[in-house]
Order: sequence, then structure tokens, then C-alpha cells
Amino acid sequence: MINKLLLYVFILEFLSCSPKEKSKENKQQLRPNIIYILADDLGYGDLGCYGQKMIKTPNIDKLAEEGVRFTAHYAGSTVCAPSRSVLMTGLHTGHTTVRGNDEGRSLLASDTTVAALLKNAGYTTGMIGKWGLGEMDTPGNPLKQGFDYYFGYLNQIRAHNYYPEWLLRNDDTVHLDNVVEYEKEGYAKGLGGVSTTRIDYSHDLFIDDALGFLEKNREQPFFLYLALTIPHANNEGGGGGMEVPTDEPYTNEDWPQVEKNFAAMITGMDSDVGKIMDKLRDLNLDDNTIVMFTSDNGPHSEGGHDPDFFDSNGIYRGKKRDLYDGGIRVPLIVRWPNHIESGSTSTHVSAFWDVLPTLCELGGAEINQKTDGISFLPSLLKQPQQEHQSLYFEFFEGSGSQAVIRDGWKCIRLNVLVPENQRVELYNLDKDPSEENNLADQFPEKVEELTNLMESSREEDSFYKL
Repeated sequence: MINKLLLYVFILEFLSCSPKEKSKENKQQLRPNIIYILADDLGYGDLGCYGQKMIKTPNIDKLAEEGVRFTAHYAGSTVCAPSRSVLMTGLHTGHTTVRGNDEGRSLLASDTTVAALLKNAGYTTGMIGKWGLGEMDTPGNPLKQGFDYYFGYLNQIRAHNYYPEWLLRNDDTVHLDNVVEYEKEGYAKGLGGVSTTRIDYSHDLFIDDALGFLEKNREQPFFLYLALTIPHANNEGGGGGMEVPTDEPYTNEDWPQVEKNFAAMITGMDSDVGKIMDKLRDLNLDDNTIVMFTSDNGPHSEGGHDPDFFDSNGIYRGKKRDLYDGGIRVPLIVRWPNHIESGSTSTHVSAFWDVLPTLCELGGAEINQKTDGISFLPSLLKQPQQEHQSLYFEFFEGSGSQAVIRDGWKCIRLNVLVPENQRVELYNLDKDPSEENNLADQFPEKVEELTNLMESSREEDSFYKL
């Protein structure tokens, strides 16, 4: 009789839950942990799974074997800070707050980041590595932008040095056993510089911290934004080049030393991606954690490194600071066991501003502000996917440039800030992915259409006037 009574009570409680409540409960049970790994200046062609023949990346290649590899994913910009601003806000460079590498610009109190949205949905949020979107005393401080925890560099110039004297953990200074000489005006503030005593390699500290974050937060949904500095160069104080503890496993290669170091950086990072994946398995988090790996822009030619040595941009023209595809098309690998088809490839055209709506859909987070993005979760799950009508980019260093992509056509406007030298180029990416044949003179109507689209795709900003 008692058993029947308990069964009756259970049925009543189950029926009393509305379908909406049940759906919400199921979403919370299924939503995955999220790890978003961002390399710094890694080119489309720097990974084995994207065609690299000389640099070994077995662990990242395994991610691709166990997940999906995107072939038409675009960074937010062609340099660090604006690309990260786009990533965090879900707004492209015509709308996002930080549109250039400006030391005086930070995210605003009015900005809402993907971290804040996931935190509101019940995620524990952590940011480890290079931030670049605001100093401690600005509204761009990551702790004011939705992150529960932060460890690394706030200032992107300081992040050039892999052996700094200190890093920040939340609002506290973590002193390291390195000694740095500041050789240029302004470096007394702690910016740039070359380390004369090199003991604590910041990248290694970031990986250790990331493993600790996973251990500590294993019992609740978490979002870890791991913004690594590899393979960015240190150009400060006379040129520190490609700073790495060892050039293994490339010591005996007949390559310039800077290229040995560059390759060792990437292979070392690859090994650390393997450590993260091993940790997920050890903690039994592997099946319910989605891992994304990408880069903030195309390959650099800094610190003595030649991007052509390893064919870092693959078939694509250009590099960091270009709006040709070599400067903005980046690798994207996504792994989520039992949800994403192993060894698959996606040709869906996506960009950094899509990450916010994608992660929010994954995490059941509500988006209450404007976004330029479209969730690419359907592409991950092999479901019907909404496509972009166009992609827009602008870049403010030097003489300025803009680019827009629509229906396979790409229009680039160069020297925007120098009207007398302004030039427009037009490419058909479907037929000419390397952007070798400028068709602007042959298709003036298409040029007019896409340059008009450039004008309508942006909002004027007092910092960033075109």
C-alpha cells in the first residue's frame, strides 16, 4: 500500500511540471562545459590537419580527427585586440567597441560579453592568458566583463614577453622569477622589454593554471577561455624574437634558429592541448565538454620569422595586418563526443562574431542585446544552417582598409584613410581563393554594390573614423 502511495505521489509531481519547465531542466542537464582555446598569430596553414608538412601537431590533428574542421572560418580582425573584442561581444568590427590595437581603448561598462551571458546562465567562467581589452582600472577588466576568474596579461604589449616579471591573478600581482630590461621610453611602466633572466615561461604557467581550473570546477558547468600567446613574437627592446624554453624537437633541423623556435612553439602548444584533453578524460568530463581551437588572426612576419618558410597561410594571400584571406581566415576545430561527427569537415562560412550566439545556444543562455552573429551549432550537429548574407571587416592601422564578403565575392578597399590613394579590389573567392585576379575593372556594378554594403555595415565611432 505504501509503495502504491509513493508511486502515486511521484506521478502527480511529474505531471505538475509544465513542458516548459521540463525542457529547461533537460537543457541544464545536457549543456556542455565549454573550452575555447585561442592561439595568437597562428596561420591557417600552421597545423597538420590544415596541410602543414614540417611542424608536428599530432594532438590538435587528433582533435580534428575526433571532431569537425571548418575551412571557411574568419577571425574578428587581422590583429589582436579588435579580433578579441569581436569574439567577446558578438559584434563585427563595424560595431564592436575595440576596433584597433589602441592602448587607450577598452570594453565599456555597457558591453555585454559571452562570458557575462554564460555566467548569467549558471556557468563558472574563467579567462587565462592574454586579454587585451582593458586594464585593471577600466570597465574592460575581465572581472567586470563576466569572468569569475582571471590569470594572465591584461596589457597586450606586455604579453609579447614570455618571461615577464609579473602576471595578474584576478586583481593581485603574481611575481615571477624573471628579470626584464626595459630599453625604450615608456617601458618603465612594465611594458615590453627583454628578459635577461628567464625562469618562468608564461605559457607553461597558463597551462598549469588551466588544468587547475578544470580540476576545481569539475562539478559544475564551466566556460574556460584559454587565450594563449603562442606563436606571437616578442619585438620589444631590440627584438626578443621567438621566445621558447627549447627548440626541441627541431634542434637538429637545418633551419634558421628563429624558425626552429617558431616550430617548437607550435609543437609545444600542441603538446599542451594534449594535456588538456588528457585532463578532461581523467576527470570524466570528456563526453560533456565541447572544445574549440582557433587563432585570432593570420600568421605574423615578426621577430625574424618568415611566414613563407612553413607556408603558414596555406593557399591564401596575405598575413597579419592584411584583409586578404591569409590575414583573416583561420583554422577552427570543434570536438564534442557523441554530438559532432568525427573526422568531418564544414564549409559553412562563419566568423568570430558567431561564437557568442553559438556558445549561448549551447549553454542555454539568453541573448538580450544586438549581435551580428549567427549560431553555427546547427553546422556542428549536421542540421539545417542559416547562412550570413555578408561578412564585414575594417582595419585601422596604417592607411586603413575595409573588406566585405557576399555570395562568394570579396571586395577590399585599401588606403581608406588616404582618399587620394584609395584603391578597390574585387575577387571571386569560389574561383580564386588565393585572391590573385583583381576583377574590379571587369565588374564595376559588383564593386558599387559591395562598396555600398561597406558603408551600411558600420557605425561611426569617435575612436574609429573612416
